[in-house]
Amino acid sequence: MATNIGMMDSAYFVGRSEILAWINSTLHLNLAKVEEACTGAVHCQLMDATHPGMVPMHKVNFDAKSEYEMIQNYKVLQDVFNKLKITKHIEVNKLIKGRPLDNLEFMQWMKRYCDSVNGGLIHSYNPLERRESCKGGKEASKKSASSQSTNKGVTAAPKAQSSHNARRHDVTSVNPTTQAIKTSKPSAVVPAYDEQITELKLSVDSLEKERDFYFAKLRDIEILCQSPGIEHLPIVGAIKRILYATDDDASVVAEAQAMVFHQQKEAEPLSPIAEVSEERTSSETQKRKNIVNVDVDTAGITTLSPRQRLSDVSDVHCSGSPLMTY
Repeated sequence: MATNIGMMDSAYFVGRSEILAWINSTLHLNLAKVEEACTGAVHCQLMDATHPGMVPMHKVNFDAKSEYEMIQNYKVLQDVFNKLKITKHIEVNKLIKGRPLDNLEFMQWMKRYCDSVNGGLIHSYNPLERRESCKGGKEASKKSASSQSTNKGVTAAPKAQSSHNARRHDVTSVNPTTQAIKTSKPSAVVPAYDEQITELKLSVDSLEKERDFYFAKLRDIEILCQSPGIEHLPIVGAIKRILYATDDDASVVAEAQAMVFHQQKEAEPLSPIAEVSEERTSSETQKRKNIVNVDVDTAGITTLSPRQRLSDVSDVHCSGSPLMTY
């Protein structure tokens, strides 16, 4: 049973016309657009048709117009999902907006799920009778019945008109074929424009989804950069420089790279070889100083006169040196 299917599954490639035909034939409705099912009532009855008696239809509102009333329908649907242990997430906030793409995707999933239960075969299910207990269910059934009768009348009218024109052919000399072509042109143009408008809406919804996805990613990066432990790091500053740039200029990236490079250069430690060479240089300098001091002392002694040397000896003798008393 397909409860969670991937976005690349064949179910999401089912067209709108096929989805609408499936809904209208199963529930005896006459929906012209998929987004007309955004109230959630159609989804509830589709689950009731798939699992008879599982949905409390007296809680379903087919006349829901406000978002609050629509949310109540989706609560009923969520309760049914919980009873059947279906883990499909219902994006209620998007569905009640009536966006074509969101409603189409969810309805595609609904069709795949209903087809996976008993092969999609629904036996002895009366959708009109089940809708009678719903709020606005009778009105929905009447609308579908009246629209179906109107469609039959519209299809029957051209036949009557063509026979009437055939009878008047000899009197008025009007070509019925030309007249039929002229009357059919407006009806053929309007559906083409409707289809183009729907495709544009779908593309806009897709672009908005992509925009919101990447904006959320950038927001996560911004929140991470504002963490107290790392917000003052140079690499974080470089990221903020790119995030908050107001113009599309390549120099912004170059400035951010320069910030990171400058920080790496300042934090780069001395190599062990350089430290050893500095130690050797300082030790050799100290040795040279000691040698120079010894040489100076020796030179001072040799430059003393014989009289100065004798006076030094007498000073030692007077001082009572143990070397001189021996």
